[in-house]
Amino acid sequence: MRVVVFIGRRVARMVLCLIAVSLLTWILLQLAPGDFASIQSVGGGDVGLAQQASAEQQTGLAERYGPDIPSWQQYLTFMAGAVTGDMGPSYRYTHLTVEQIIVGAFPISAGLALGAVSIAVAVAVPLGILAAVRRKTIWDTGTMFAVTLGHGLPNYLAGLVLVLIFSSALGWLPPFGWRGPENVILPMVALAVSPIAMLARYVRNSVLENLREEYVVAAKARGGRFRTIMTRHVLRNSMMPLVTVIGPMFAGLATGTIFIESIFGIPGLGRYFTEAAAQRDMPLLMGSSLFFAALLMVMNLAVDLVYALLDPRVRASLNLTPTGEDVAKKIGIGGDVPSRTQSPQGEAAI
Repeated sequence: MRVVVFIGRRVARMVLCLIAVSLLTWILLQLAPGDFASIQSVGGGDVGLAQQASAEQQTGLAERYGPDIPSWQQYLTFMAGAVTGDMGPSYRYTHLTVEQIIVGAFPISAGLALGAVSIAVAVAVPLGILAAVRRKTIWDTGTMFAVTLGHGLPNYLAGLVLVLIFSSALGWLPPFGWRGPENVILPMVALAVSPIAMLARYVRNSVLENLREEYVVAAKARGGRFRTIMTRHVLRNSMMPLVTVIGPMFAGLATGTIFIESIFGIPGLGRYFTEAAAQRDMPLLMGSSLFFAALLMVMNLAVDLVYALLDPRVRASLNLTPTGEDVAKKIGIGGDVPSRTQSPQGEAAI
């Protein structure tokens, strides 16, 4: 029951946050330079809507976002469509609705993000563990130096460097396009550079912290093998907090592939978002922004629930642990549960 209440409260906060995001995005779009009215009017604007849209599509767009409709009414129309799953057609891609674009393009972005997270975990975890075990050695110093460089390297710059090396200089991988498995290698690696740096530092600090715990020191004093101590105690406790990092990291990568998809010509949601921003495609921009915000909040909620399932201390901090009164009700004991300061015998004597 406590879990249901917790999820209900978080969902209510998510709804309020989405409303705030939608309002802020709408206001910024209205204040942005460019003639929105000409784009929204049938047959005008930089997008050339009349040449691309059918007569039925033109009528539908005019009813939703025509120049004679007040801005607040356009906003309410869009939000009502977002709730019912009908956000209308895109200005740029008039033959597709916003929902169809998101459903078709997001799996590509999610696949890139999942591959980047997998690469980051596979590389960063061993690096962080070795850096912690060999603390204050040249391995630790070199790893932390490389981590610092990687953490400050933007993914689009990493993508350009990878293209110059593996496409232009060596000719091993294609620099552009979305035709086969070989096209995903460079984008995934470029996306994984910064997460590798962040995760390696995180794993190193977590392992060092667990190595200083009293139970580890006691196990060493009893003559326990270092490998056994590391595998049974240190690594298990050090890897558990990674759940709180990997979930938001995946959501951040899935929503942050804008530059990578533009550089490598990948038809993901980030590329559609970039084109929508350049061409002032209001419905697609609004829909993408709401989807990105919802994805981040859902991933944060999922991470909290999974971490609470794994760690009792987190359950207690989130108020998900049942109290004595809850246990008494569950097993069918009536009345109040006696407190520690008053025993049943003392209560009867009174």
